[in-house]
Amino acid sequence: MDECCDPRVPCGFDDVFGTRFAAKLARRYRRHGLTDSERRVTDRISALGVDGRSVLEIGGGIGAMQLALLARGAASAVNLELSDAYEGKAAELIRQAGVESAAMRIVGIDLAVPGHDIAPADFVILHRVVCCYPDFTNLLGAAAAHARLAIVFTYPSPSWVTRALVRLENAWMAMRGSRYRGFIHSPEAMIDVLRRSGMVVSDHDRVGNWNVAVALRAPIGSAATTSTA
Repeated sequence: MDECCDPRVPCGFDDVFGTRFAAKLARRYRRHGLTDSERRVTDRISALGVDGRSVLEIGGGIGAMQLALLARGAASAVNLELSDAYEGKAAELIRQAGVESAAMRIVGIDLAVPGHDIAPADFVILHRVVCCYPDFTNLLGAAAAHARLAIVFTYPSPSWVTRALVRLENAWMAMRGSRYRGFIHSPEAMIDVLRRSGMVVSDHDRVGNWNVAVALRAPIGSAATTSTA
């Protein structure tokens, strides 16, 4: 999917997230497991009660967090991906984990674009995704519409350093002829989208340069208390 005539749709994914990038992620995962930010996301979902629940991840790459959540008791995990570059490595990891019946991968469907038939899930994950997507309003709105219980999403710190780095990266991509661009969206605006969708941001902390936010459809046990770290 590469509908670059529409400024709301991400472009040039294959320029950045290709097979070499997928192989690099798979090697790192096999050697070291989840990254710190991935571990924080899975811990947040596990704390809400993942046993027997369904998970929908948008842009999950090789599927490392889905494998972790299935190992922790999730009943099913679905990954939506715009680039097909991850599929070979993801399939290997799924086979090795023995979760072929519980893990599903779908390529070419953008959740933010109407016309698909993606079922809701108990938990929706967007890790390192909103920074790659121009239209965060429709993306997060669609994620909220598909989350029965909660969304966990991450976004880069909107500091001047991060903004400068993204501008440099975008300039480099333009010089190379790539249509891919990164984005630093307003945290307040993103959270407001979820609030207007009937969700409550109940937890918000930081791992390295990544902010991790948890938005609940309704209080789940004692998890509805608000905290900021």
